[in-house]
Amino acid sequence: MRVTSGKNVKSDSIAAGAVAESQLPGFASLEQQAFLNLWRTYDRLKALEDELFGRRDLTAQQYNSLRLLQAAGPAGLQTLTLAARLISRAPDITRLLDKLEDRKLVRRDRRPENRRVVQVAIMPAGERLLDALASEVLDCHERQLGHLSEDNLHALVELLRAARLPHEQAGDSSEKSPAETST
Repeated sequence: MRVTSGKNVKSDSIAAGAVAESQLPGFASLEQQAFLNLWRTYDRLKALEDELFGRRDLTAQQYNSLRLLQAAGPAGLQTLTLAARLISRAPDITRLLDKLEDRKLVRRDRRPENRRVVQVAIMPAGERLLDALASEVLDCHERQLGHLSEDNLHALVELLRAARLPHEQAGDSSEKSPAETST
């Protein structure tokens, strides 16, 4: 459980472990060590998420797509807009949407004025699935990061934002709303 005040023994021991780990040989640079630690952490945290979504025959990308469409409201989003807002790049957004549409979680409509533009909206079954997953997703986040103090979580968010900022594409925002970025 996250500690919001007072001394957090787990977080302090994590910090002490990080100091000891930083003294380990085998890395070409501090940047390489940081990147490989970030990658390993992502892998461990993603395993919990994959298990959760796998129980619903869903991927994290599909879940994120449903969340974005829910936030967009009844009008939905154009396919390319949806793809641009995803947390991770989706090189095959068409196949991702095919699977959601096959399950009647989303619908796609071509605009009469421009048949190349496809509008995507969440269906009631998609809304119900998100509702059913809501508490499970919160529990997953708690299992992933609940052992960190609130101060450590704020610091982590800021460090990740700082690391990502120079690599964001023009027009992308690291300050998206929770509905646009949550998993």
